[in-house]
Amino acid sequence: MKVFGIAGHSGMGKTTLLENLVPELTARGLVVSLIKHSHKNVDIDRPGKDSYRLRESGCKEVLLMGNDRWALMHELRGAPEPTLSELVARMQHCDLVLIEGFKQGGFPKLEIWRDGVGKSLLWPHSPGIAAIASDQPLAGVDVPVLDLTDVPAIATFVLQHAQPFRTAEASQPALTTL
Repeated sequence: MKVFGIAGHSGMGKTTLLENLVPELTARGLVVSLIKHSHKNVDIDRPGKDSYRLRESGCKEVLLMGNDRWALMHELRGAPEPTLSELVARMQHCDLVLIEGFKQGGFPKLEIWRDGVGKSLLWPHSPGIAAIASDQPLAGVDVPVLDLTDVPAIATFVLQHAQPFRTAEASQPALTTL
């Protein structure tokens, strides 16, 4: 299983790129999974639903099974966030795990950057940034700059630079905010 990251400040378009990138990669015959870290509190079920009520009653994990999908919710209840290594280990085998967020992880990643958002580049201060996908040309960077709208070229870059996940890289600090 190989990994490749998508990083950038909030509002840069990471999820939008991934919505276009995943179909491009699956059309090339890959089985793709995703780990997304959010600095916000996430909740996938709603108050009043059985799974919500049981989770709120104190269950550490609730596995919800439906006709089309299943989801496992794990409550941290004050425990530290798991490392990326622990999360990758929970994934079923696939060809590629895309990782959104985890800016400080030592795995290869593509930074998404738009000048109009008004934030600085993560590069060169975040480890692993192999290229930047931007909506405009960038000067003064020593990594490739890809056209943010050229999804086939981005997919090719991802496939060329994805690496097998190594536990040592993931033993860095726990999850980092987006």
